Amino acid sequence: MLKRAAIVAVAAVCAVSIGAWLLMRAGDIPSAKAEQTAAKTQVNVDQQSVDVSEKQVEAFKVAPVDARQFKVMKNSVGSIDFNQNMLVQSYTPNAGRIVDTFFNVGDEVKKGQPLFTIDSPDLLTAESALLASAGVLELQTRTLARVKQLLKTGGGAQKDVDQATSDQQTAEGNFKAARDAVRIFGKTDAEVDRILADRKVDSILIVPSPIDGRVITRNAAPGLYVQPGNAPAPFSLADVSTMWMLAYVIENDAPAYKLGQPVEVRVPAYPDTIFRGRVTTLGLNIDPNSHRQLVRSVIDDPMHRLRAGMLASFTIETADPMQSPAVPLEAIVREGDGTMTVWVTTDRRRFERRSVKIGLEQAGWRQILDGLKPGELVATTGAIFLSNKFANATSGS
Repeated sequence: MLKRAAIVAVAAVCAVSIGAWLLMRAGDIPSAKAEQTAAKTQVNVDQQSVDVSEKQVEAFKVAPVDARQFKVMKNSVGSIDFNQNMLVQSYTPNAGRIVDTFFNVGDEVKKGQPLFTIDSPDLLTAESALLASAGVLELQTRTLARVKQLLKTGGGAQKDVDQATSDQQTAEGNFKAARDAVRIFGKTDAEVDRILADRKVDSILIVPSPIDGRVITRNAAPGLYVQPGNAPAPFSLADVSTMWMLAYVIENDAPAYKLGQPVEVRVPAYPDTIFRGRVTTLGLNIDPNSHRQLVRSVIDDPMHRLRAGMLASFTIETADPMQSPAVPLEAIVREGDGTMTVWVTTDRRRFERRSVKIGLEQAGWRQILDGLKPGELVATTGAIFLSNKFANATSGS
């Protein structure tokens, strides 16, 4: 009996506890519902607005519409090439066989440095003629001196002096012509004097670099017979301090480009580097197949980092900057039908959906052409949330 009474007492205590717990939960249910209602987002489809709760306000970032300067720019892609106006093909001035070469592709060359040497038969002939004319001049000079001496002593005639003078002048003219002929081959006066002093010909002709630049092609090799103007040139050199950017822009943009416009060029190899230049050439025709126009720019490259054939993109400022309303990029929402919208608020609680016309994008800001005025408040962080809430309410209705 005692055991049974104890069990009944325990059961009674448990019943009382459960009842008290149920009463407490019943009191909590209205408050939980009230919190849920307070946190609920209210969507008004007719007014195209969304009301957010006080707690949700903290998660939203609101910013005023700013008035900013937007540069009017055009963009295009193209490629890098050598500045053909600064590219030189170095030929030999006279025929002969190459004896030696001094540079390879990619080497830097200064103007006047020897590129290669050739054994020139023409130079050998010219130097031989110089030595012969020097000998004749020396002989005629001695002859003139002798007949003048004979005339003074009464052993000669005046006609002999006149003839010797004529012969000496002719020999002197031939000598000067022969000396100039050797100098045409690039020999200096000192080198010509050494040939005359040593009475020894030197048929090796030095071909110097005509410009400061870099060797871009080399076809020269010892033993190769070369002639003036015969392709391929033994060496091709380019001044790579400037390069060309070649782009083909769409036909509709062609009127916007002008000679002298500043250009900013970027290449994938140096993504953080901007190369600057200017437009120097505009194509005179539109390609009938692609309907594009050539725009060629000269790009400064003092560090010699650009390479011919590199892919490149350019930006050209084609007009004066314009001031327009602007919002951060995250404030713009692209709707399913392609329209662009923002969410405007005056009290940071109610956000109204508004369609806008957008323009340029620069430095994280989007130009607004129509739909907003400077100073109005728009949602930035959270704009997507508002758009999704509105879309769900619209589809649900």
